[in-house]
Amino acid sequence: MTTTIWEEKIYTAGGFAASEGGTLEVQAPATGEVIAKVGQAAIADLDVAVASATRAQPARAALPYTERAAVMAKASAILQAAPERLTDWLIPESGSGAGKAAFEAGLVASEFAEGAGLAAQPYGQLLRSMKPRTSIGRYVPVGVVGVISPFNFPSILSARSVVPALALGNAVILKPDPRTPIAGGLILAEILAEAGLPDGLLHVLPGGSDVGAALVAHPDVPCISFTGSTAAGRKIGEAAAPLLKKLHLELGGNNALLVMPDADVDAAASAGAWGSFLHQGQICMTTGRHLVHRSMVEQYTEKLTEIANRITVGDPTDPQNALGPIIDAGQLSKIDGIVQDSVAAGASLNAGGTFEGLFYRPTVLSNVPHDTPAFAQEIFGPVAPITAYDTVDEAIDIINSSEYGLSVSVLTANPYAAFELADRIKSGAVHINDQTVDDEAVAPFGGTKASGSGGHFGSSVNLSTFCDLQWVTIQSDIARYPF
Repeated sequence: MTTTIWEEKIYTAGGFAASEGGTLEVQAPATGEVIAKVGQAAIADLDVAVASATRAQPARAALPYTERAAVMAKASAILQAAPERLTDWLIPESGSGAGKAAFEAGLVASEFAEGAGLAAQPYGQLLRSMKPRTSIGRYVPVGVVGVISPFNFPSILSARSVVPALALGNAVILKPDPRTPIAGGLILAEILAEAGLPDGLLHVLPGGSDVGAALVAHPDVPCISFTGSTAAGRKIGEAAAPLLKKLHLELGGNNALLVMPDADVDAAASAGAWGSFLHQGQICMTTGRHLVHRSMVEQYTEKLTEIANRITVGDPTDPQNALGPIIDAGQLSKIDGIVQDSVAAGASLNAGGTFEGLFYRPTVLSNVPHDTPAFAQEIFGPVAPITAYDTVDEAIDIINSSEYGLSVSVLTANPYAAFELADRIKSGAVHINDQTVDDEAVAPFGGTKASGSGGHFGSSVNLSTFCDLQWVTIQSDIARYPF
């Protein structure tokens, strides 16, 4: 990799600058090679960033919306013209396959484009009043938004909060995962700076959990947007609640793919494979449970096994490899432990269950009992657990029994019957005749139960996420009262 303007830097007041915390080595999980060094933020850097953001935000929010929209539109154009600015880092840094990296860069470009439109959205409504006055409800920026993003889709899961927050007139402090600070933040900052975003409105602070905890606790950061594990989300919720912060949590999932008895088995297996194996299964929306009608479960298992066995796994810098590495040894150990424990508890291993280095083979488990780790837990790896069901009512009960509620898919020849089933499914998203992994800048996104605090991201939903609703009344004369 060539030297860049952010080498050994963070992005803060005034642009790219040295940090108080020294430097952070970024390793490619596929090779272990150090591919870059970036600045490592310290608590002192956070304090400087929040002070800068607090100063810069009010003036920016007061400017015409067209200026915010223009920045986002230009950023989208920059990335569409040169998506390799992201993909060239997504592939080695996060272990993304070439297709996944291109897809993610496209999502970020669309997020910028939608941010341009969001800046022009109506930001209030006229309300009825019993008094002779004009009554208005309007969305006003919260001020400074703290964003903590994960390693798996680092660019889009940062942009999904950063872009709408900025478009609506806020300033942002972004702490990307220290394993993916480049695609997860520094490249976004570079693009936005080129697009004309003024200094002080965005700060990218790669760092550890201490910086994240300080960001959540900071008294001048009224809004936190966190994407990550349910366990970490619960800790953030506990820390933020006493401070009465505006908190948005997008957490884990154990997502079900329901294959109805009338579904096309070949198509269903294709969808199921994509849902479970894309990006090595390291996606909150990954298909974690394949519920297949007993009449077709054997055929479905055979076809899914065939697909798993022919998928190429290796260094993602080689475009012939569909899947890359698991992010680190700790995560790989967790995945393999779940697989081996589930096999020991009665599940059948049909494909995979092996690894070399950080490369874990796509794995198919069948006859998976409901009380095994592979069925009950979020795996976050390329594992497809298959369980048979006998009736639709049984399948719905199985789906809803999970503590998670992020994404569910239903595969069937009768989509309108499946639409009626959606009323019975407790999930933030239901996809009929598609797998569980999907995201669009124009759609609300978020989970229920242990998967998060609801749909906070996407289109006009962002107004309530990154703004406060203020009530304003206007009367022609001063009201008079009896005392």
